[in-house]
Amino acid sequence: MITDVFQLRPRYGEVDKMGYVYHANYVTFCHQARNELLRKLGLDEVKLEENQIMLPVISFDIKYKKPAHFDELITIKTTIREMPKVRFSFYFEVKNEQNVLLCKAKSDVVFVDIQSRLPQKIPSFVEKRLTTNFETINRLN
Repeated sequence: MITDVFQLRPRYGEVDKMGYVYHANYVTFCHQARNELLRKLGLDEVKLEENQIMLPVISFDIKYKKPAHFDELITIKTTIREMPKVRFSFYFEVKNEQNVLLCKAKSDVVFVDIQSRLPQKIPSFVEKRLTTNFETINRLN
């Protein structure tokens, strides 16, 4: 398992008339958190595109529990639970400053060749990077 934490403060334009973060913005927040985790692993979107790989989202499931508010510090915990094959799953927990769970989500992406636009198995450089991080974490536990 690989886990990372990302924090942000919702901006005024991301809040609806009720004073809550608009529901669709959670998808964007999770996307940001996923990208930050991949960046820390040396697998950011620039690196992937340099290697002719894209990661289109094929599903996104979210369960809302409580609303977030303007300028409230929220923490998004992103987890990779298993080594991907073609499909790559990310799990998210979004909490506020009081550590109250705001929502849980799961996003599935797929490895796609940038030229053919066809799905493919996990590229070897991605597998190597993830394996190294899974092994490092397992040694620490």
